[in-house]
Amino acid sequence: MKIFTIGFTKKSAEEFFTRLQKAGVRRVVDVRLNNTSQIAGFAKARDLEFFLQAVAGIGYRHLPELAPTQDILDGFLKAKGTWSEYVRQFTALLQTRQVAQTLSGAIRDGDCLLCSEDTPEHCHRRLVAEHLQEHWPAVEIVHL
Repeated sequence: MKIFTIGFTKKSAEEFFTRLQKAGVRRVVDVRLNNTSQIAGFAKARDLEFFLQAVAGIGYRHLPELAPTQDILDGFLKAKGTWSEYVRQFTALLQTRQVAQTLSGAIRDGDCLLCSEDTPEHCHRRLVAEHLQEHWPAVEIVHL
């Protein structure tokens, strides 16, 4: 099972959709808590769903249970918390939510986890993908 990840910031719409198409992504799984107020117009939930289908024939699904809570986000972004503390809190949240068990079948081969961060190093989409990889056999992660 191959799971892709991508962030939309610092990418033009052309670059974003081309990366998805070239990789063979079948569906984008939006793992953002707030998917309607992003700066990039093409990445707002309703627009993104339309563009994915119209431009690339790619499906769309929003799974907010794979997003951090507002408290965790605020602690990291607004209170300038450390990345290691964010990882600890978010990993605990994934375990509490039992996402590996409850989302079995909801994430499919060829899905791409989406959030806003341009690279995966300090992004929760990477943490989600790695969490799933730990619990599901034969998961390959590809960061676009």
